[in-house]
Amino acid sequence: EPRPRKEPNTVAYNHPVGLILARIPVVGGVAYRERLGQLPATFEVTLRVEPDNRYFQHAIAVLVNGEKIGYVAPEIGVNYYDTVAAAAPPVTCAGRRGSQADHGTSGIEVLLDFSSLPVQTHS
Repeated sequence: EPRPRKEPNTVAYNHPVGLILARIPVVGGVAYRERLGQLPATFEVTLRVEPDNRYFQHAIAVLVNGEKIGYVAPEIGVNYYDTVAAAAPPVTCAGRRGSQADHGTSGIEVLLDFSSLPVQTHS
């Protein structure tokens, strides 16, 4: 008798989109560790595109009080680059320090809330 087929773990796909958009990771923070250490638990960030960035084609810098603390993860930035580039005034959103679990499992120290930002999908 054949064994029943085991369904793949789909927990990650069952989360409401709002929860995912409230946990956008900031990468490259190691270069900005001193600034990250001075951040409060919650803060506002400004997003700014870097069209001449040689590492990320769709680089979106994350700034707090005018100082860079990292970048929107590239796989996410591609969907927001045009929106951020065209925005006037600059796009802002809420940021927060990651939990110990976030840092311990992925090294992520800062999470952004993109739930109110318009997204553009690219193929």
